[in-house]
Amino acid sequence: MVSVRKRGKVYEYRIEIASIDGTRKWLTKSGFKTKQEALHEGALAYNEYYYYGKKNKNRDMSFADYLDYWIDNYCNFNLKYATIVTYLNIIKVHLKPKLGMYKLSQIDSELIQNFINQLYVEHSYSKCYLKGILKAIKGALKYACYDVNFINHNPAEHVHIPRYEVVTGDPAHIYTQEEIERILDRFKDLPYIYYSFLTAYYTGLRVSEVYGLTWDNIDFENKTLTVDKNIIRKNKDGLPKRYNIAKGHSTETWFYGSCKNPQSRRTIAIGDTLIKALKEYKKLTEEHKKFYGDKYLKHYEKKVLNEYTKREEIKIVDAEAELDVNLPEARLIFVKPNGQFRGTETPRHAYKVINYELKIPSRFHDFRDTHATRLIEQGADIKAVSKRLGHSTIMTTYNIYVRVTEKMETDTVDRFESYTNSLDIPDNEEIKYKD
Repeated sequence: MVSVRKRGKVYEYRIEIASIDGTRKWLTKSGFKTKQEALHEGALAYNEYYYYGKKNKNRDMSFADYLDYWIDNYCNFNLKYATIVTYLNIIKVHLKPKLGMYKLSQIDSELIQNFINQLYVEHSYSKCYLKGILKAIKGALKYACYDVNFINHNPAEHVHIPRYEVVTGDPAHIYTQEEIERILDRFKDLPYIYYSFLTAYYTGLRVSEVYGLTWDNIDFENKTLTVDKNIIRKNKDGLPKRYNIAKGHSTETWFYGSCKNPQSRRTIAIGDTLIKALKEYKKLTEEHKKFYGDKYLKHYEKKVLNEYTKREEIKIVDAEAELDVNLPEARLIFVKPNGQFRGTETPRHAYKVINYELKIPSRFHDFRDTHATRLIEQGADIKAVSKRLGHSTIMTTYNIYVRVTEKMETDTVDRFESYTNSLDIPDNEEIKYKD
């Protein structure tokens, strides 16, 4: 507590602090003209001492400015590029317009909960999307509280999203064999699409991993495929923004990205079907190079320094084959016949065709879902499947990627029937009821 006493013509406040060697200690300050002034300053000093012994920094910083600070000082150094892009969109669309005008010190649990409730009532956002918005808020305020001590507690810790009465549907679509055949048949005249789809189906790789593959990742002799990087799109400066428009055109640039987690760096076995297909595709690619000659687009790995993280990155640059480029060549696999590389943008138009022409509701990620589910369906060991997919835990494989199919349900019943078929269950005529 704060006590105030008069010392001559001025006032002094006293605050009891931690004892040392059993002796009581006091924090004091004198020189205040009035008792009220001494009491006010003493209360501030009391809060400073008992809340981690520090001042609450930047109390008047707006929440909008703080979010920029969080992105620049934490996110750009610790989060994946795709996560940063997601948070930037959430900040721009939701957080700054609704909460940005408040001071950081004004953000409390009630304000956040009302904001989340309002989004729930006024919009038809999925449960997953609303969770993503709240996750961004919690992450930002957690950093403000525990890392930089701008606030004394995290007001978002106990905020929750409202209950969803209607369970949202699973966005995944597990392809049937007939659907796979229809999709592949539709794109057999576009090799860079056809073979990328085939690779995704036979390996379960993520879309950024598929289009980040280079020919040195394929070991034809040992029948293995190695995932050691992925591909990510940034603007021409490598900054964390989705687009950078110049004269009406996107100035997208592709970079090698690190794998999602340590387990995502992996070498997996691939079967004869995919090995044979990739050999055929490689031969076809060489024919394309000869056909286009000096006009064929080659790709190279250029080391650049990220101005935010100050870390070295590898940027993909291209040049016509007739030019002599003194850089290591990036032998990217899934390119157009003329060598043009579009990264994860490659299948965008193809999926419009799949959804609207073939009438198969799907996403590229459904190749991964289907691969995992079919492996489990055929009795593959869950640990082996988890390693193949590059998951950090087995539970991820179970909870997210493995769906229960009709065959799995039937097999479950058949197994139980096989286990219980030794029971001697009498016919109705053999059952006699006693009065």
